[in-house]
Amino acid sequence: MKSAWLPAGLPSGLRCAYTPRPIFKPFLRNRNIKPSRNHMSTSSRLQAGIAAPEIRFEEIAENRGRGRNDAKTPFYARLVPDSPSYFTAQPHFIDDLLTMQQLAQKYASLPRVKPVDAPRVSWVTLAEYRDVVNERVGAAKYQKILEILARLNCIHHSVMPQDVVNVLNQYKRNINPFRNVAKPTPIDEMGRALGHGRRKTSTARAWVVEGTGEVLVNGKTLAEAFSRIHDRESAIWGLKATDRIDKYNVWALVEGGGTTGQAEALTLAIAKALISHEPALKPALRRAGCITRDPRRVERKKPGHVKARKKPAWVKR
Repeated sequence: MKSAWLPAGLPSGLRCAYTPRPIFKPFLRNRNIKPSRNHMSTSSRLQAGIAAPEIRFEEIAENRGRGRNDAKTPFYARLVPDSPSYFTAQPHFIDDLLTMQQLAQKYASLPRVKPVDAPRVSWVTLAEYRDVVNERVGAAKYQKILEILARLNCIHHSVMPQDVVNVLNQYKRNINPFRNVAKPTPIDEMGRALGHGRRKTSTARAWVVEGTGEVLVNGKTLAEAFSRIHDRESAIWGLKATDRIDKYNVWALVEGGGTTGQAEALTLAIAKALISHEPALKPALRRAGCITRDPRRVERKKPGHVKARKKPAWVKR
């Protein structure tokens, strides 16, 4: 087996300091917590067979101090990476993930609070984390870190360990999350509240005012605008779920997309305008699914496919 030969004067050159990763101000890194190396360890016999022994700079300095001349002696060396994740595609991310997994496993038996009762925290964004580690971390991988952070954040504050506090402070953003309050939709001098809604390629604007339950969509009645009963129910589902059908009048403008997209966009628009009149209805509308934007869209057709996923029938001959 071949071994790498290095000149005798190279040991002193190997003791060079490396440049650490850039430090992000609200994201101070702490490398005192090291991940376990058990999963990367090998037996001494196997290590002797695959690489040269570890460099012992102290013994080399001792021998030179005694007057031994090692200039003509071959110097076999191997570079030992500082982290077991060195050979992975994203070593800094893997180190962070292993560190937090080790903490979550170590303090799994501590008392916790419900997620709704945990302190409200704003974590660093994916773009900020990529700038810190200088690696192209995917959204799904960063979500694993956020899930562990949420679990650690649920530990009761009276028994919160200091090392967990340090890790949480590294990933906190320097903002006050309680200041992020949605601006209420104003009601004009005529008593109308305007709500906007979108679904697929459809957009809707709805003006809601107190009245007797009349609904006009693009100047047409609900039955004329939507031929399907399901679309009619979807358009006014927010009023129906809160039992406000006969208490408000709705005048809406919809455009783009098809009837189903327009009806569901109108659902969101009416619900937002209804919250301006009665903010106490927001939990009921949320349970009914009226104030959650649906981001799903039609998947595009691919070249060589019949549709987005469908392929033409395969014929052997």
